[in-house]
Amino acid sequence: MFTSPQEVLDFIKSDEIVFVDIRFTDMPGVQQHFNLPAKAIDEDFFVNGQLFDGSSIRGFQGIAESDMQLIPDVKSAYVDPFRLEKTLVIICSIVNPRTGEPYHRDPRGVAERAEAYLQSTGVADTAFFASEAEFFVFEDVRYQVDPNSVFYKIDSDEAYWNTGRKEEGGNLGNKTPIKGGYFPVSLSISKPICVMLCA
Repeated sequence: MFTSPQEVLDFIKSDEIVFVDIRFTDMPGVQQHFNLPAKAIDEDFFVNGQLFDGSSIRGFQGIAESDMQLIPDVKSAYVDPFRLEKTLVIICSIVNPRTGEPYHRDPRGVAERAEAYLQSTGVADTAFFASEAEFFVFEDVRYQVDPNSVFYKIDSDEAYWNTGRKEEGGNLGNKTPIKGGYFPVSLSISKPICVMLCA
């Protein structure tokens, strides 16, 4: 979408972006993020990035050397279609601010080094890495944790345990069998999600 910091800055102004969502990935693969007011983003942000406390992120740094630096990748920027306020997402790489070197535990950096290795050995010229968006849709999720008991209960209109349930309009029987939910039935939600992801 963007090729330069100036393009991003111009877009923030012209499209009246309210927040910039700064994202990076931790070692287990969870995407971490925080928001900055869009008016705080300037040219310096794209050069020096944003400092953050690496000791707060699982598997990163100890408290003694906790300062880490996020460097934004302008090519990764996109508008988040699910936010109430207009929000531009920018994915960042992690750098050691003391050395300026890429942080060795940054999954994004690991992927870049893996691709560079494949290229240097002639095995491949490109590598593709992506997350797999899989999830379940539940109509009801309940849980409780007490000093003397714990429980959770889930329910889904598509679940196999609802094959005998009386439903308005009739139970059409299109329920998902055990371990059979890889391709879901609920097109009413999967189609809009797909449209949003492909936009």
